[in-house]
Amino acid sequence: MKILDMHCDTISELLDIRRKGDAARIKENTLRSNGLHIDLEKMKKADYLLQNFALFVHLSSCENPLEEVLELADVYYDELDKNKDLIRPVYSYADIESNRNAGLMSAMLTVEEGGVCKGNPAFLRTLYRLGVRMLTLTWNFPNELGWPNLEVPGEGVDPESFRPDFRKANVNQGLTETGIAFVQEMERLGMIVDVSHLSDAGFMDVLRVTKKPFVASHSNARAVCSWARNLTDDMIRLLAERGGVTGLNFCPAFLTDVPDGEATYGSIAAIVEHAKHIVNVGGTDCLGLGTDFDGIKTHDELPDASYMPLLIDAFGKAGFTSSQVDKILLGNVLRVYKEVLE
Repeated sequence: MKILDMHCDTISELLDIRRKGDAARIKENTLRSNGLHIDLEKMKKADYLLQNFALFVHLSSCENPLEEVLELADVYYDELDKNKDLIRPVYSYADIESNRNAGLMSAMLTVEEGGVCKGNPAFLRTLYRLGVRMLTLTWNFPNELGWPNLEVPGEGVDPESFRPDFRKANVNQGLTETGIAFVQEMERLGMIVDVSHLSDAGFMDVLRVTKKPFVASHSNARAVCSWARNLTDDMIRLLAERGGVTGLNFCPAFLTDVPDGEATYGSIAAIVEHAKHIVNVGGTDCLGLGTDFDGIKTHDELPDASYMPLLIDAFGKAGFTSSQVDKILLGNVLRVYKEVLE
């Protein structure tokens, strides 16, 4: 079965290797083959159709976020240029079908951190022209667009010593006026709005001020694991009613609640449990994949992308039909892409 994954952080890892590694390590870690969770050889082995590659920017650790995005984009396009025999970039739904017919995998460019735009819609449009087709509105910091689903330090609190409660959702602070204008401009352009990391209030704002389907590219079910990054049942239902999709995140902390102070863990069974819950709440059509590979610590059962067939087998053993599995792996997200992308 073909696979579509809405989120990975592989490009950031490759840039970090380029910045820190010696020539030999750089040569050994390319998009084609590396020691990371995702490379083209692993994707081909697991029968991937499309991988979203996120350009992730940590706002507190770079002086110029937009410059960081451009450098990440250079790595992305440099690697794709070297691997045209296996994968090609996509800018529209038609490109996905064209690549598929040619026996090629597809790569879609996304940005994880709307703050890189500094609230300037000209920067958003420039990212679109660069090939970005999905934008995660926030990461774990407030920005010009809105608030994350994470506690932030209050006035007078030292941000270096602040330790947030990762199970306390932000239900009050949502999109700013600039954020509202941004998501409306994204709809006009044909860029997919991604609400993963966005506050509960921000999710509701996106629902209120948009018309097209949107996604939570890498978020699970909060009823199964209480991490605030996951979606409530109400959010799952509303996302489904809009025609949107949430992508199963493989991060152990988002899969299973454990007592404070204990190491978190994950398993294929835990991923399947989230899938069953989301389908029971919102229906089969609202679920996809958003592995978060190369942005998380994985577990022994799914150490990298080449092991994805084990998850497919587990879906079948859990009672999902072949049609349901195909929708989760591919069809549901393709439907959104077909509707939103210009």
